[in-house]
Amino acid sequence: MKSIGVLTSGGDNPGLNPCIRAVVRTGCYLDVRMMGIRRGYAGLIDGEIDEMDPRSVGGIIGRGGTILGTARCPEFYESKGRKEALRSLNRFGIDGLVVIGGNGSLTGALALWDMDFPTMGIPSTIDNDINGTDISIGVDTALNTILDAIDKIKDTASSHNRAFLIETMGRNSGYLAMASGIAGGAEMVLCPEVATPFEDIVHVVEDAYIRGKSHCIIIVAEGWESGAQALANKLLDRQDEMGFSVRVTQLGHVQRGGSPSAFDRILATRLGAAAVRELLDGNAGHMVGWIKNAITPTPLEEAVAFDKELSPRLMELARIME
Repeated sequence: MKSIGVLTSGGDNPGLNPCIRAVVRTGCYLDVRMMGIRRGYAGLIDGEIDEMDPRSVGGIIGRGGTILGTARCPEFYESKGRKEALRSLNRFGIDGLVVIGGNGSLTGALALWDMDFPTMGIPSTIDNDINGTDISIGVDTALNTILDAIDKIKDTASSHNRAFLIETMGRNSGYLAMASGIAGGAEMVLCPEVATPFEDIVHVVEDAYIRGKSHCIIIVAEGWESGAQALANKLLDRQDEMGFSVRVTQLGHVQRGGSPSAFDRILATRLGAAAVRELLDGNAGHMVGWIKNAITPTPLEEAVAFDKELSPRLMELARIME
């Protein structure tokens, strides 16, 4: 294998640039021509491909986002789009491909592998819902961003005796909400995986007030039922009996940005380097994940077979800590 391409696809997050850097520098170290593909699968189809060297990725290890860019690509879901992608790979003389992304991106890598093109996947999503890895690139930084916001909001909530609903990302996965709720000492966590009656939420807020707490923090995953704002509108009608006034903070895309944490930089570097070596060793068709503190390859078809479920033990721990 003389030439390897790398692309980032799907949602961006902290840690993508350190991973790109590791892929490119490992390939160059092993005398492989490295090609950067811009805008994910869309750029692959359109032939937005440039050669990269170690200097191409200089100074990016601490930058959020992705220097290669990312984009949604509905065309790639169609057979014609995938054939155009293969045509581009052949036109630029690329022998293997490293795909950094979440479930959708890795499903795309599997589609190319099923068409006999050597691909390797690297898990990168703040939802942390990919099989074959204990943690994905970007998760640690996103959690620290949320935790910083929780700590600051708790300060102002305590000053004004308020209940705050803090909405995190997570349309289908409550991992960010659950983990940040535990780390931030929240009074309650609401996530898509667990149905929570409205009266239970009212009781938690009321109980916090009665026990003499100066605040009540509830973490709400964006995918939980109708979301934080709709919940706040319902709680406003019960403010008098609950004791606390209610406010909402939606953290939004700030969770995807920022300089990657030390953990994410090291994880991204190790997985990026491993993906290149696995390709060169003839182990294409896999995703390199982090399981029990070790790099572990998992077949792509297993990695994308279904979304990883939120750990019942984590959910139980959150209930105990409330």
